[in-house]
Amino acid sequence: MANILFEELGGKYERKGDYLIPCIALPAEEEQPIGTWGQRHLDYLKQYRKVTYIYA
Repeated sequence: MANILFEELGGKYERKGDYLIPCIALPAEEEQPIGTWGQRHLDYLKQYRKVTYIYA
């Protein structure tokens, strides 16, 4: 079987039953503070768009 790009770049697979699943993980996300305009938009959503604020 010819190597694919994922394997050439050092990717690994793990077997789950009859399937080969690639072993991948997302990098940890850094928490970023929202600025002044983001806080104002959040206040707007809380006051005037409660459904959007609750479900977003």
